[in-house]
Amino acid sequence: MLSYREALEFIEGVGKFGIKLGLQNIIRLLELLGNPQEGLKIIHVAGTNGKGSTCAMIDSILRTAGYRVGLYTSPYLEVFNERIRVDGSNIPDDDVARLTEKIKEAVKEMEARGWGVPTEFEVVTALGFLYFQEQNVDFLVLEVGMGGRYDATNVITPLVSVITPISYDHQQYLGNTLREIAGEKCGIIKQGVVAVTAPQMPEAMMVIEDTCRKLNSPLVKVEQEARYRLLDWGVEGQIFDLKTSKNEYDRLQIKLLGDHQLDNAATAVVAVEALERYGINLSHDAVRMGLLRARWPGRLEILKTNPYVLIDGAHNPSGIRVLKDAILKYFPGKKVILVIGILEDKDYVSMLEEIVPIAEAVVATKPDSPRALSASALEASIRSLSLRKMPKIFSSDNIEEAIDAAFNMAGADDLIVFAGSLYLVGTVRSLLKNLN
Repeated sequence: MLSYREALEFIEGVGKFGIKLGLQNIIRLLELLGNPQEGLKIIHVAGTNGKGSTCAMIDSILRTAGYRVGLYTSPYLEVFNERIRVDGSNIPDDDVARLTEKIKEAVKEMEARGWGVPTEFEVVTALGFLYFQEQNVDFLVLEVGMGGRYDATNVITPLVSVITPISYDHQQYLGNTLREIAGEKCGIIKQGVVAVTAPQMPEAMMVIEDTCRKLNSPLVKVEQEARYRLLDWGVEGQIFDLKTSKNEYDRLQIKLLGDHQLDNAATAVVAVEALERYGINLSHDAVRMGLLRARWPGRLEILKTNPYVLIDGAHNPSGIRVLKDAILKYFPGKKVILVIGILEDKDYVSMLEEIVPIAEAVVATKPDSPRALSASALEASIRSLSLRKMPKIFSSDNIEEAIDAAFNMAGADDLIVFAGSLYLVGTVRSLLKNLN
């Protein structure tokens, strides 16, 4: 049998086939594996920003209610196994190895039949479905990898489709306009299945409305269905009241930071309330404790104090804007040392224009990805910005060197921010989490 390391090497090896749009390969692979996705009760979540946080909150609420819940997300921060979880625990190494062996045989069969080879994401998705079937989960919270219509996860009919905020990302695959991108995301909406949408820009909302109308899918708009009122906030979390058309919740608390997490929390609550259509009723306590227990590492996560160290996986202009707003809200007046690394296929100029002006010093570095922009290229882009005051700049492709440079620049009362890529913050989190 494959070892865990050999299993990962096989999974990463199919990655050389890149991204293929279309569902034919994943459908064939799953058929050879006995269609493990069939029979799973799924909440399917697509969008540009907030998918992971919303999934984490839905997962936590359902688990708190006593259900056995699978959670499928991507990418991972520190270890591969994070992508596939049951009741909050990562898939064990032995199960990764055992199930990948099964998938490897199916891939050989696909090649023998002249069907081609699946992509890395298709293999991981198949691995997830096999594990969730074996674990006999009551629900699966399934996050889309990219887009929706042609995403490998889109081979199921869910109980509820959830659309988090849509903005610009992956334009080379999804289209250059918000309308085109929204059209791809709406691919997860299925005939007659309720769709829950977070607040959206008008152009995206129009596409969601049109899709639901054509598919006769009930549409629940969070901005109409739910109202919340922020009561208190700080670096420890946020307290708010939430009123939906079905329930009133007083003094809910989340540990996740940022105004956008209130929208994500409202979306998660409205999504689980939509399960009432299937006779699944969740108590106020399940919602309350589920939200309180929800964690989503790497997103406005404080790793350290004195100085404060904040990591955030924002990797597109809208995500960076949210990060900037949070820095200004939670850390007013603090000197900001920004450590940033970005993938070359992102709109990094817009990202830099948004975040660099609030930094007194910037450390440019390179995420651990073959698609990463070099530190020198990133530094050149920073220096080309039209700024009233150019920050002090240091660059190194070596992430550990970048970390050391940031700490050397920071005083005890300053703020060090790591951002620009989940690949970067995942590495940083592994290196720094034992500092406190």
